[in-house]
Amino acid sequence: MTLVAQGKVRDIFDAGDDRLLLVATDRISAFDVVLPTPIPDKGRVLTACSLFWFHRLEPVISNHLISGDHEVFPSPYDEDPELAGRATLARAADVIPMECVVRGYLAGSGWTQYRERGSVCGIRLPLHLEESAKLPEPIFTPTTKATEGHDLPLAPGEASELVGTGLYERLREVSITLYQRMFQRAFGAGLVVADTKFEFGFDRETKELTLIDEVGTPDSSRFWATEGYQPGRPQPSFDKQFVRDWLDASGWDHEPPPPVLPADVVEATAEKYRDAYERITGEAFDVYRRRMGVPS
Repeated sequence: MTLVAQGKVRDIFDAGDDRLLLVATDRISAFDVVLPTPIPDKGRVLTACSLFWFHRLEPVISNHLISGDHEVFPSPYDEDPELAGRATLARAADVIPMECVVRGYLAGSGWTQYRERGSVCGIRLPLHLEESAKLPEPIFTPTTKATEGHDLPLAPGEASELVGTGLYERLREVSITLYQRMFQRAFGAGLVVADTKFEFGFDRETKELTLIDEVGTPDSSRFWATEGYQPGRPQPSFDKQFVRDWLDASGWDHEPPPPVLPADVVEATAEKYRDAYERITGEAFDVYRRRMGVPS
């Protein structure tokens, strides 16, 4: 196995013939630091969500997915049962160095920018909006793609200069369309997609613009339950916010080394991730595990 890249959560291996094996681990990061305590099945939830959305968003744009079935992975990856349900075989692409973020609601760093400037990534918004408020229409708020530390917000002019005006407009159009498709499906399942992140590249074989990495996961998207949604305050979400809150309450200064997570925080976080998958897809996560041949 040849490791070609390693992120906070994913390990990427060379699978030959311009193909990559993307492995979503159970690692979890917070405040740009990888924590010492894994979250059971977190990687499989991320993979399961991405597989679900890749298939449903393909009418909008092609994606890099070849298969999520570990039995058809090339050797030696097909011999590792631990890859079942947590890895995808994908076509290699030349990655565009920009995170494509779409926001439909005012939350997170978008809320912080709005309070300070009345705008998000250089886009002026109406006055007197509340935290978690629904925006008049989804906005495209790209960021840099940092290898270390935080991604930085890009105003439209900065983003156009980074990737070129024509490509910027194409990415904005496609990203907003993908967000709208996701929103419609999730809302029907009782979830709000407050914001989400997409990544794109150019397929090395076809040279076409392609959706890559992950899509519609609790790590790349901010999901809220429609029941109980109320603007003017933060909303409970289906991601690692539970971990962030515990870390802040623990007194940790956000510098390495991070503390070990207690068992109850690990289980509550794992349940949040599983719940997100089940709400989005309508399928029990245990059914996904069995379908993908995950060892008991």
